[in-house]
Amino acid sequence: MTHRSAAIVGAGLGGLTAALALLQRGWRVRVFERAPLLREVGAGISLSPGAAAGLASLGLERALLATSAAVPRVLFAHYETGRMLVANSDRPSAEDHGIRSARHIHRADLHAMLSAAVSALDPHALQCNRRLDYLAQHAGGVVAHFGDGSRAEAALLIAADGTRSTVRRQLFDRSAPQFAGQVAFRCLIPRASAQPFMGGGNAVVSIGPSRIFHRYPIRGGSLINVVGIARTDSWQAEGWNTPASVEEFLAVYQGFHADVTGLIRAASAENLIKWGLYVRPPLDRWSRGRVVLLGDAAHPILPFLGLGAALAIEDAVVLARALDAHSAVESAFAAYLNARVARVETVRLQTIRQGEIIQAGTIDIPALNAAPSQDADLFDYDPCTAALQR
Repeated sequence: MTHRSAAIVGAGLGGLTAALALLQRGWRVRVFERAPLLREVGAGISLSPGAAAGLASLGLERALLATSAAVPRVLFAHYETGRMLVANSDRPSAEDHGIRSARHIHRADLHAMLSAAVSALDPHALQCNRRLDYLAQHAGGVVAHFGDGSRAEAALLIAADGTRSTVRRQLFDRSAPQFAGQVAFRCLIPRASAQPFMGGGNAVVSIGPSRIFHRYPIRGGSLINVVGIARTDSWQAEGWNTPASVEEFLAVYQGFHADVTGLIRAASAENLIKWGLYVRPPLDRWSRGRVVLLGDAAHPILPFLGLGAALAIEDAVVLARALDAHSAVESAFAAYLNARVARVETVRLQTIRQGEIIQAGTIDIPALNAAPSQDADLFDYDPCTAALQR
């Protein structure tokens, strides 16, 4: 074990971003992923300008620009008629300002980009089929114990293992995640199949009572990413990839206009999934000794602003900067928390507010004009320049 060594639990976007940032700073890093193979399927995600800038600071600007597109101004449509609703009509349409634009990207493309960059710096950094059982700390480091009987030791451990984090449960909060009363559907539709139902523009959110339906293009416009989020009283299934049927998706969106139902009918059952949305109460602290939480393990949020992945990337960039700036692990963790906690809490609360507005029983145009999604400052947080104070 060396003084500058880190074990990272979870090889998602946040864990891989942290690994890359630390490797570039000369750390010895091992990323432990419970899945037998390192792969990320998923669908489209949004990156805030700050998150995109954070990735660019790690040498990924050219690859990111090649595989993503600037987010156009999102339009709201009435769920029954498809009529475009006026929201901030005085604001210009979004333009592509390079890496300083909010961007849409396929999650799998970003995941592959990060894993390739990590492996290029250290072919042994990524280790799959390593399910964490428990961890133990001592004065100089952390020992992680895995389900196969193996163990690993490092000077510190970063838990990037998601909403149902094993590390969070052991050290911070033993309660289970709370069902948020929302179910999400997701699929990818080839552009040719989706084209007849793309009236009104590429990026449109159809809003109605208790339901929204969002669509936007990814991979150069060859695929249309579709996400539906609806309130529901109960949810029994576990996991993020529960198969769904076109019939049940249609049933949830009964009464929506023809562009929505047409896109649903164009979906393939092979890539149509659903999952329940879960949240956890904010934590008073994200670190204990030489262990620190990152991303959804620290602060899972609802998806109404599309900032979940961005927050994890921001966390990773700020944490690496803090570890660079402070020789003592505890001081670095304190600086990381101080730089992040207000930002994360603001996003959490504003995300809830956004959901309330766009899933309201009545469509309120003034509320749409003032919705958090129209606040540019919310999306322009820069993890590369955020102040680091212990």
